[in-house]
Amino acid sequence: MARPSKYPPEFRERAVRMVRRSERPIAAVARDLGIDHETLRQWVRADEANDGSRSNRLSSAEREELSSLRREVRELRRANEILKAPYGYRGRGRRSRSPERWRGRRRGS
Repeated sequence: MARPSKYPPEFRERAVRMVRRSERPIAAVARDLGIDHETLRQWVRADEANDGSRSNRLSSAEREELSSLRREVRELRRANEILKAPYGYRGRGRRSRSPERWRGRRRGS
């Protein structure tokens, strides 16, 4: 599970708005706010992905859907392995007779 952010959502939104409205570089705005420039850059990129202006990144909703689908696939694979297990176990150690071998046997011998 992800750790909680040390910055409140309102601060993040305000910082992203400052970057988008100003002509200043991200590093200068981050310095003014007292945060790391990479943190602010990630917030701006995520906001761009969420509003559709950046197509090479997943939006928050898409990322959430992807993680839930991956979780579902993992659970289905686990269930599949559980269902396969008895069939693999049942046949081990026993010799099965094919119908051809039954015909050759006589009762009483």
